[in-house]
Amino acid sequence: MAHKRDFKALEQRRLKGAKLLAKGVPAAEVARQVGVARQTVAAWQRLLEEKGLAGLKRRTLGRPRELSDAQCAELGRLLVQGALAQGFPTELWTLPRVVKLIKQRFGVAYSSGHIWHLLRRLGFSCQKPARRATQRDEAAIERWKKRRWPALKKTLPAADKPSSS
Repeated sequence: MAHKRDFKALEQRRLKGAKLLAKGVPAAEVARQVGVARQTVAAWQRLLEEKGLAGLKRRTLGRPRELSDAQCAELGRLLVQGALAQGFPTELWTLPRVVKLIKQRFGVAYSSGHIWHLLRRLGFSCQKPARRATQRDEAAIERWKKRRWPALKKTLPAADKPSSS
C-alpha cells in the first residue's frame, strides 16, 4: 500500500547526517545512524561540498505556479461573475475560454489540459449544461409531432400484390 512521503522528515534526516559528517563521523556510521545507504551519505557529502547546507534542504516538486494566490482568487471571482460578464457570447465556461481569460487578464499562457487542475484547486467542478434549450416550446413540439410529422413520414406502399418469396 502506497503512502505519502514525509518530506519534512526526509529533510531532517539529511540535516542530521550533515551534522554527523561535520563532526567527523565516518560515512558508514552516519548511514547506519540515520538509516540510509552509504552511497546516499556520499551523495550528501558531494552536495555539502558543492552547495553547503542549502543543497540538503527540501526542494519543491514540480513546476512553480505561474499565478499568485491573489491572482487565483481574482480568477475565481471572475469565473463566478460569469462568461457573459467577461465578454463571451454565451454563459458557458469552457476550458479554452478560461485559458483565454487568464491570458488576457494576467498575461499567463496555460494549456487547456492544465486549466482543469487549476480549476479543481480553486474549488470548481465539471458541470454539464441541460440538454434542452431554455426557449423550448413544448406545446409547439406536440403540435408538430401530431400534425406535421405524419405528413412527412414515409409510409409503406399498400400490400395488395402477393409476394414472390
